[in-house]
Amino acid sequence: MFQKGLGMNKTNHILTRRNFLKALIGGGLLLGGGVFLGKGTWYRQVANGMRNLTNDLDFQCLRQVIAADPASASTIMWQSGSTLSSPKVEYRLQGQEETEAVPASEDFFTDDGVTNCQYVAKLAGLAPATAYEYRLVSENSASQWQPLHTAGEEGFQCLIFPDSQSSDYSDWEHLAQEAAWRNPEAAFFVNMGDIVDNGEDHTQWQAWFHAVDGIVNRMPFVPVMGNHETYKQNWKVRLPEAYLKYFAVPENGSRDFARYYYSFDYGPVHFMVLNSQWDETEDFKSGLKEEQIEWLRKDAQQSTKQWKIVLIHKDVLQYRIHNRPERQEGISDVGEAFMPLFEELGIDIVFSAHLHTYRNRGHIRGNHHDSKGPLYILTGVAGNVRYPGLWIDHALDERVAPQPETDNYLTMDVTKERIVIKCFLPDGQEIDQVEVAKK
Repeated sequence: MFQKGLGMNKTNHILTRRNFLKALIGGGLLLGGGVFLGKGTWYRQVANGMRNLTNDLDFQCLRQVIAADPASASTIMWQSGSTLSSPKVEYRLQGQEETEAVPASEDFFTDDGVTNCQYVAKLAGLAPATAYEYRLVSENSASQWQPLHTAGEEGFQCLIFPDSQSSDYSDWEHLAQEAAWRNPEAAFFVNMGDIVDNGEDHTQWQAWFHAVDGIVNRMPFVPVMGNHETYKQNWKVRLPEAYLKYFAVPENGSRDFARYYYSFDYGPVHFMVLNSQWDETEDFKSGLKEEQIEWLRKDAQQSTKQWKIVLIHKDVLQYRIHNRPERQEGISDVGEAFMPLFEELGIDIVFSAHLHTYRNRGHIRGNHHDSKGPLYILTGVAGNVRYPGLWIDHALDERVAPQPETDNYLTMDVTKERIVIKCFLPDGQEIDQVEVAKK
């Protein structure tokens, strides 16, 4: 979260972060250390180094990105240090010998002065609720086999992480790795936007990817775009080039805003991932908010799933700020644009982020607490950029994280009848739990 006028010297702050990461890379300090033995590890290698697994196939940033229907499809992406010959993804039923192969396409791009040799392979026709394994192949080289599990129709668990923007991403790595270790049955994980602190800084993207190494290769990732994904090195706004390239999310049918917002199904849930960055993109391309309102109405009404959940970065409420008496409590511009529509469409749960604080608001309808409205959860902070003592509690807050606030993560357990959401501190201490049931 970065708002002008909050008295923070963000220019100096980001230069420090970038120089810090460059110093680590240049000094070879981002090396595997095994700090969290048996659970996670600290930076395993130099941020721009390659990961050599087997048979000389070099790659990095291997990831599964959520597909529109993860019961039958999967999107595999990775980077390489050089152009690969005949790259493909081989996959098979777990433990079997017979394989299928899907060619990978080049999706090269240059950003922050660095050219990324990126590859994308889209697997289709998979069987639901089935354990597969996959590997990357190029000519006579291959990676190790990686797990891949398709969605079923029954319940599931997922991990939800708030903003992960950080100074060095070590706290983020610790939180993500520990959460994944404690929840080995999690089917996928969500990052609620502001994935990195500066969207143009390639060293931060590398640090983020290395922090989730061992997680993002074995379960699908659900990215949400935040405002920090739209920032240049000088903290002026640009289009979110790196985010849009790194994550080949499901198609939304948009001519101007492909990959900005999307939806997908998982088990009994229809997820709608919205984009709250219309202020940041307006000077480059207009109409993001209006286009999404029209799209959301059609998308939600077409779904026959038992549950409808929205993921959006910026929050629906506006908070007062200490020593800023002119700022009033109320509903934010995001809330004004979408809360009436959420009520109209029968959305069950809305997750947001951006403010770096955890708040459970309960069910809201007509800007008041009402059990017939959606449940609103402000997810907190997953990185180490925190704002202690900044916000004054809102009248609609029902549960606030212990102060001074630290990082946190959420789990969501879903069945056709109920959803249970829990919020945890990094050490696994539960600080909140809420349940939503279908009548």
